[in-house]
Amino acid sequence: MTATPAHTPTKAQLLELVAALGTAQWQDFAAAAARHGLTSVQAKLLAQLKGPVPMRGLATLLVCDASNVTGIVDRLEARGLVRREADPADRRVKNVVATDEGRETIRRVRAEMQATHTALDTLDEDERATLYRLLERLRPGMEHRA
Repeated sequence: MTATPAHTPTKAQLLELVAALGTAQWQDFAAAAARHGLTSVQAKLLAQLKGPVPMRGLATLLVCDASNVTGIVDRLEARGLVRREADPADRRVKNVVATDEGRETIRRVRAEMQATHTALDTLDEDERATLYRLLERLRPGMEHRA
């Protein structure tokens, strides 16, 4: 375990560390995605599909215009990684669903994030549990979605 700082870190110091970790994790994710012929945004979209998600919902999750999502989904659909389905409650709404191949691809991408896995391997079981609890406490405040 690393030494505890002699002082309580400021919010600015914590934000800087969270940003650095987020950037490093995103770069690792993007590199793993590229090895599977995916852009980082295609992989991010695929990672969001834990069930059917409306196209507009994906635009919100990806923080982009709905027209951009159409192109991303078109490319993933052409590769057999996702499919569009009509929403049972409103046939005008198209939901995007990961195929078995899409779920397996994103599983492999996550498994191949070597820098992230190596960093997490430096933590023992108790440290991982503590980190998980702390991140879970932060999550609700960080996931304000319109």
